[in-house]
Amino acid sequence: MSSTDSPRVPAVIAAATPTPGAVEVAEGEHLRSVALPGLTLSVRARPGAHEGLPPALYVHGLGGSSQNWSALMSLLEDVVDGEAVDLPGFGDSPPPDDGDYSVTGHARAVIRYLDAQGRGPVHLFGNSLGGAVATRVAAARPDLVRTLTLVSPALPEIRVQRTALPTGLLAVPGVAPLFTRLTKEWTPEQRVRGVMALCYGDPNRVTPEGFRVAVEEMERRLQLPYFWDAMTRSARGVVNAYTLGGQHGLWRQAERVLAPTQLIYGGRDLLVSYRMAARAARAFRGSRLLTLPDAGHVAMMEYPQTVATSFRELLADTEALNKRRGSSSSVGDAASDASGTDDHTTLGS
Repeated sequence: MSSTDSPRVPAVIAAATPTPGAVEVAEGEHLRSVALPGLTLSVRARPGAHEGLPPALYVHGLGGSSQNWSALMSLLEDVVDGEAVDLPGFGDSPPPDDGDYSVTGHARAVIRYLDAQGRGPVHLFGNSLGGAVATRVAAARPDLVRTLTLVSPALPEIRVQRTALPTGLLAVPGVAPLFTRLTKEWTPEQRVRGVMALCYGDPNRVTPEGFRVAVEEMERRLQLPYFWDAMTRSARGVVNAYTLGGQHGLWRQAERVLAPTQLIYGGRDLLVSYRMAARAARAFRGSRLLTLPDAGHVAMMEYPQTVATSFRELLADTEALNKRRGSSSSVGDAASDASGTDDHTTLGS
């Protein structure tokens, strides 16, 4: 059963749910809410340093939000016009009306946003779950993607790391309520320390200000009535995506990505195995691979300068390649010629 078979979430939930507190907005950023049919997305924007820069879209991972990209967005504002989306049910975005938290459901939300805003093709970034979502978007709609940068993408693994099993267990019915009861005495500080221990190669790299912001965001999220539902159904969506075969399998879709791709893996990642880096480099044609031995699952937060440098190199190489081809069009525009084929028009289940 795919996560699209989950019970429908009534539309009134999104409308009636209170926002417990203000979402953190860094200097130079602004938030806006974008209403689409059956869907409302919160978008964090950091406009480019000058007019005419190409657009970029950042997609966070399971349990994350657009805040996860703030550090990287600030470092790249001179080369892209950046936006980071809160996936449905995460950050400041309410649940989707249809309750679809599958990888495909999240990918459709991203595609619908880009189509509605007319921002494509974009430089597309994804971390973890967001990496799986971005892969599916790039394979299904190559016309929307200029380049693809994936940080620890959640692509199927045959042998999942032991340290990733607790996260995967969220997909099992009944586990989330049990975990909620067992941890009801935990403070937001304790929860944040646990998340950081899981996601960072070295949690000591988190600044006191960063820790404060994370605690405030945790306090806010825990008051949302749909918090655990969004987590469990999205986790179930990742597990289900791992089991899909054929043309809808994520590895098959990775092989069909046309956009120049940068892959970033952390040697201390406890959620996505470091050993998957080589397979990913083979799957994404002509991709660049950056491995960071000391990084964990969120390299863009732990080593934003390094990730920014890797993207700049990808951008420079892509621009040089386009010049050599004698074309002034973007990679996304060139790829649009292939968007009418069967291989690139379906998202799958």
